[in-house]
Amino acid sequence: MTKKRIVITGAPGTGKTSVIHKLEEAKFFCFHEIIRSMTKEALKSDDSKVIVSNPIISVSDPYQFNTQILNGRVDQFKDAISQKEDLTFYDRGIPDVLAYMNYFDQPYSDDFINACKKHMYDQVFLLPPWEDIYVSDNERYESFEQAEEIHHHLLEIYNQLGYDCFEVPFGTVQERYDFILKNIK
Repeated sequence: MTKKRIVITGAPGTGKTSVIHKLEEAKFFCFHEIIRSMTKEALKSDDSKVIVSNPIISVSDPYQFNTQILNGRVDQFKDAISQKEDLTFYDRGIPDVLAYMNYFDQPYSDDFINACKKHMYDQVFLLPPWEDIYVSDNERYESFEQAEEIHHHLLEIYNQLGYDCFEVPFGTVQERYDFILKNIK
C-alpha cells in the first residue's frame, strides 16, 4: 500500500474526534484538530474579545486566525511525509478553513484556495450532523442548526475542489470506524 492521507471531517458535534480516538487506539497515526488548542490560546490572550461564538469571528483578527489554522493544517499535511505509517488520518482538512470562512461570509485570498489545491488528500470521509449525539462544550459554540449549515458548506467546498466525499452513516463509533476502513481505496 502506498502512503495515503485520509480526512475525517464534518460539522461540529458529529463524532469526528471519537472516530479519530478509535483510529489511534488501533495504532493508526492521526493528526488532531488544531482549532481547539488555538481557541484555548485565544481565550488566554489579552488580544481576543470575549469568545461567545466560534473563535473565527470572536478573535480580534479573524483573517489572521484563519491564516494560522490554514498554515497549521498545511504543516500537518507536510508532516505526514515523515510518518512511517501507510495511512495518515486528519481530524479536519485544509479545505475546512474555506468552508468555515464561507459559512461566516469572510473573504479570503487565492492563497487559501491554492493551499487546498496544492495539498490534496487521498480521501475524505464526511460525518453528517446527528442531533442525537450533538453536545455543545467550551470550544463548540454552534447550535445544531448551525452545524447543519456548516455541513453543507463543507460538502460544497470539498466538492468544488474535486473530492468525492464518503458520507459516514450514523452508528456506534466502532461501526463508523469499520465503515471508514472498509471504504479506503
